[in-house]
Amino acid sequence: MQKTLHSKDHLRLLRLLVAARHDAGMNQQAVAKKLGRAQSFVARYEGGQRRIDVVEFVTIARALGQDPSKLMASFVGGKDAPSSRGKDRRETQ
Repeated sequence: MQKTLHSKDHLRLLRLLVAARHDAGMNQQAVAKKLGRAQSFVARYEGGQRRIDVVEFVTIARALGQDPSKLMASFVGGKDAPSSRGKDRRETQ
C-alpha cells in the first residue's frame, strides 16, 4: 500500500474539510479554538503536512457543524470540494 499523505485522495479529503470550514464561515483560529488546539494544528492538516485519523476527522467535522457520516460519505462517494470558493486563501485563515 502506498503512503497516503500526498496522494490525490488525501488532497481531496483536505479540500473537502477546507470547503466545510468555509461553509461554516470559520477561519482556522476559530476551528482550533473549538478543538482546543493551536491554529497551527489546523494549518498543518489543511496544508497536507499532517495526516488526521478517524477520531480526529469526526471531531473536526463536528467542530465545523457537519455530520461526520455525511461528510465521510461525500468523500467515499468521490465527491470533490469546489477548487475555489472565490476567496483568497489568506482571507480564510
